[in-house]
Amino acid sequence: MSSRLAVLASGRGSNLRALYEYLSHPPRSNIAQVALALSDHAAAGALDFARLHDIPTGPIEGGTMGADKLLDQLYSHRIDIVVLAGYLRLVPAAVVHAFRGRILNIHPALLPAFGGAGMYGTRVHAAVIAAGARVSGATVHFVDERYDCGAIIAQWPVPVLAADTPQALAARVLRVEHALLPPVIVAVAQARIKLDSEGRATTMHLPNMDDTDFTIDSLDDAALQAAISFALSA
Repeated sequence: MSSRLAVLASGRGSNLRALYEYLSHPPRSNIAQVALALSDHAAAGALDFARLHDIPTGPIEGGTMGADKLLDQLYSHRIDIVVLAGYLRLVPAAVVHAFRGRILNIHPALLPAFGGAGMYGTRVHAAVIAAGARVSGATVHFVDERYDCGAIIAQWPVPVLAADTPQALAARVLRVEHALLPPVIVAVAQARIKLDSEGRATTMHLPNMDDTDFTIDSLDDAALQAAISFALSA
């Protein structure tokens, strides 16, 4: 049975788009599907993309009732796995507990460095450059009750160049985010990787990325098309 995914995003939803495209072709389409898109911003591009592709959408509310309402949406749509893709809020502990081992995040740096509260977007890349780091990258990890502290599943290094600006580094890291996240989600959906009883991610070997059938022509974002093409051809 195909795993039903909920994608939480605060912005334009480029990782949602990459994930949707990756799962649009068999046999991956038989393994997982994006069944719900949620955002804490009503005008988020992620919601526009979801509606365009007939994916149910909904809001994420804060406050003391936020956790209950979020859980209600996840349960009512029979969600199996929750994916944080550019989602900037801390997930309520009740939601983490309910989906422990089934909620993942992608972070634009090599955790445990350059993570934590307030470390998102260009702030992360500015901090990497300011620290003089020679390598950055993307990390997919399980989510726990703290920002960016869950068990690491997979990482993809990206070089930091001498002339990099935060924006240039962000674009380079985003390319690999789009290629790294989807196969990790598929591996979790297939139970090839999971959270063990001690809170560690079991060993994962990424599949051979033979994605010749991965068509991206339907994406309406030319820059995103170029980014995914670059990542998959590397």
